[in-house]
Amino acid sequence: MRILQLSKHFPYPLKDGYSIAVSYIAKSLIDNGCAVELLTMNTTKHFLDLATLPKNFNGYAKIHTVEVDNRITSFGAFKNLFSKESFILSRFITDGFAEKLAAVLTNGNFDIVQLESVQLAPYIPVIRQHSTAKIAMRAHNVEFEIWERQIETTSFFPKKWYLQSQLTPFKKFEIEQLKNYDSLVAITDKDLTYFKNLGFSGKGISVPVGIDLKKYQSQSPVLSEILTFGFIGSLDWMPNQQGVKWFLEEVWPTVIDNNPTAKFYIAGRHAPDWLTSQTHQNVIIEGEVASAIKFIKTHPIMVVPLFSGSGIRVKILEGMALNRVIITTKLGMEGIDSKHRKEILVADTREGFLKEIDYCFENKKSLNKIGLEARQFIENNFDNLIQ
Repeated sequence: MRILQLSKHFPYPLKDGYSIAVSYIAKSLIDNGCAVELLTMNTTKHFLDLATLPKNFNGYAKIHTVEVDNRITSFGAFKNLFSKESFILSRFITDGFAEKLAAVLTNGNFDIVQLESVQLAPYIPVIRQHSTAKIAMRAHNVEFEIWERQIETTSFFPKKWYLQSQLTPFKKFEIEQLKNYDSLVAITDKDLTYFKNLGFSGKGISVPVGIDLKKYQSQSPVLSEILTFGFIGSLDWMPNQQGVKWFLEEVWPTVIDNNPTAKFYIAGRHAPDWLTSQTHQNVIIEGEVASAIKFIKTHPIMVVPLFSGSGIRVKILEGMALNRVIITTKLGMEGIDSKHRKEILVADTREGFLKEIDYCFENKKSLNKIGLEARQFIENNFDNLIQ
């Protein structure tokens, strides 16, 4: 089977959940005998110097790239207020990518074109014009749901108003596109059911993100390590910013009062100014790190305070695969059917997070067991080789 995979940014390096999800499913398809080509935007936000790409990356038959300027500017955001298209979507619509897509389709004979996110749905007419391939949407999340949850938790009225003005046309577009997919591959059963309730009537399946466990070797027990806390994620993604800001302001001061030697390390690309200039005690901003796996290994407790977003949090899967103890919200656990205080720790409020952090300091032997159970859970449910 010949598959053309379309990506909204280059799925390398494997530092964010999207890149891991795109890369690992392609590798699985290739390992199972499919010939897969990649056509990806090389965006300003996630620009990759192609000279740094490993030779024979993923085993793709061919890799095609198009440079796309998708920077968010004040002028662009203002100008978009007078457009019928949402800025969420329009930053990914370019003539250059459409022309390259048409050329690749004309020169290839593909059975399936796999879209990795709704931001690529505007190119469906190009695919229909130049190919008879079936179109599969791989929905990493319900995109508009992320924005709805973000708006719910935004108190600054001008920002809230602007986000709502962008969400309305975007939500309409995402729902209308459901009729244009031949098949839909959701990340979770919950998302698949939601899409069906919104009107999708084609062939649908849920395929969770798989983890290449060879890259996540089981670690030494948490019990033998100093209890430092870590957060890693894209720091220009609003749900991550919101969660980190809440944790620093609402939770961390009390943690320090109770445990003055505790340290909290924060890693991720594009840290905003308010975060790099923060002055909270024993908080270290590492910014973008060379290896997410190395960072996760360094800190036995991983904090994931998410209150908006949808889909599976790949960083949680990575942490569990490395025997880390994860403290996250019920929302953060979506698509990860693990049990509280067996394979993961769950909290949704300030008091809840403080309770679980106190539990970590007071029950080191239990942490060792939770870390081992977390690894076993990933082996049983998210091994890329058995998806």
